[in-house]
Amino acid sequence: MSNYFNGKGTHMNKEYAQIFSNVLDEKQIKINEPMSRHTTFGIGGPADCFLVPKTAEELCVVSKLAHRNHIPVFILGGGANLLVRDKGIRGVVIFTGRLHKIEQSGNLLKVSSGVSTAQAAQAAYERGLSGMEFASGIPGTIGGAAYMNAGAYGGEMSKIIVSATTCDARGDLITYDSRDIGYSYRHSLFMENGEAIVDITLSLKPGNKKDIRALMDDLNHRRRTKQPLEKRSAGSTFKRPSGHFVGQMIEELGLKGYAVGDAQVSEKHAGFLINNGHASCEDMLHLIHDVQQKVKENYGVDLHTEVQIVGEE
Repeated sequence: MSNYFNGKGTHMNKEYAQIFSNVLDEKQIKINEPMSRHTTFGIGGPADCFLVPKTAEELCVVSKLAHRNHIPVFILGGGANLLVRDKGIRGVVIFTGRLHKIEQSGNLLKVSSGVSTAQAAQAAYERGLSGMEFASGIPGTIGGAAYMNAGAYGGEMSKIIVSATTCDARGDLITYDSRDIGYSYRHSLFMENGEAIVDITLSLKPGNKKDIRALMDDLNHRRRTKQPLEKRSAGSTFKRPSGHFVGQMIEELGLKGYAVGDAQVSEKHAGFLINNGHASCEDMLHLIHDVQQKVKENYGVDLHTEVQIVGEE
């Protein structure tokens, strides 16, 4: 494992831990934590210091402490759209997955960023609220889904989010109206400003619970039959280029099953790249490059990754 940070290694990582020890207990602070444990790909080297705040207040305080001490910060949700390089992440990783509140006010559902997307959809169903059905099978957290404007089956987070509260580097809470979030295809303001999403408010509609459940079950059945859910992946690896279907192009090139080490193009759905066992990030990046190159050569189309690639080269 890599223990390096500016040549100071584990000693520096312990100094990080000491900085946050007045806010978090020892179970909430981990040194040299393998990121492979926290991504759906199951890939990634160690984070120098891995922090697990349990409340929005703790999240804000550790963000402020990191900023004051000039420590690089990476905000982690469910790790479902993430590829971490083999040398890991320098500085601190702040994991938001312990922020778990769900509150209802009429047709509005306020959801903490650490709630899984599936749990949020289930909560909406239990309250007879429609609009989250499309997201019931999207992996990861609602914060991550809001961060990247996740979507499926014609639905998109930007269509149901009315506001989002974040914590900035100074530890201040900021609330954004949906119009200020700058949503576009798989993109939001949060990808640029580095703020940690604390919670989001969804505007849903009253619906018949049987109808909501039936639609959720139908969409999840489609996922199970068409997507390699039994394998470790980060969902669709590439963004959809205008006028083309990624999986179709890759399949037409005969790349289903093509592998670099344990990184492989799924034989079930060519738009998914999977970890078939012990793939390294280097394997996966090599595979991504090969697919991009072959699609460019044959179709003249540039494929861009939907998956966020982070960490030390």
